[in-house]
Amino acid sequence: MTPFELLDWPCPAPGGPREEMALAFDRRRAHRVLVLPAWFDEANKLRRQTVETMRRLDASGIDAVLPDFPGCNESEAPLFHQTLEGWRGAAEAAAKHFRATHVLAVRAGVMLAPEGLPGWAWAPTGGRLTLRGMMRARTIAAKEAGRAERTEDLQATGRSEGIELAGWHIGPTLFAALETTEPAGELEEIEQASLGGSALWLRAEPAEDAKQADALAALIAAALPEMAADTP
Repeated sequence: MTPFELLDWPCPAPGGPREEMALAFDRRRAHRVLVLPAWFDEANKLRRQTVETMRRLDASGIDAVLPDFPGCNESEAPLFHQTLEGWRGAAEAAAKHFRATHVLAVRAGVMLAPEGLPGWAWAPTGGRLTLRGMMRARTIAAKEAGRAERTEDLQATGRSEGIELAGWHIGPTLFAALETTEPAGELEEIEQASLGGSALWLRAEPAEDAKQADALAALIAAALPEMAADTP
């Protein structure tokens, strides 16, 4: 089993680039996939599945890299100050730094896909639905705790001062952008039904499914039939 590497990469940031972490299966091969992960709670639930898919891409002769963006995963930057445009700039920079030839966007990650970079979107979703799920979870939790919270009030708070949803502190600029941003539709969509099994992001706890990872990697590898040999 080939191990992955943990690398630092120069991510754009106000005042100059800052080092962020990236998980990479990188043997300097011809086909190189930039993986844009799911967001927020779905990121936690799909992290292992995403890495398992990358491991299978590696076994198929395809390099894959999963970068952290500011405010996400191991990043020390506060999520509250991040913006959608900032993340898009980070995705563009990561594509150039890692010399990506293709992109695999997972769920809401599709909203960061660099323009002109071909690839796939696994069960893409937009900003409005991403927020809706987290707001629904918050209102349910509030009801169980004996408090009444309305979605309309949460939206107003999110737009004006930011809000905490499912433990994520989302700033007003990012919140407002997510309300109006949908997938661009430039990537080839991979529907969850084509992988078999239930959607892992709907489960209560993080999980993995080897057969789904096999299927996802196989779909990508089949679209790249001529794998280049490893370069020194």
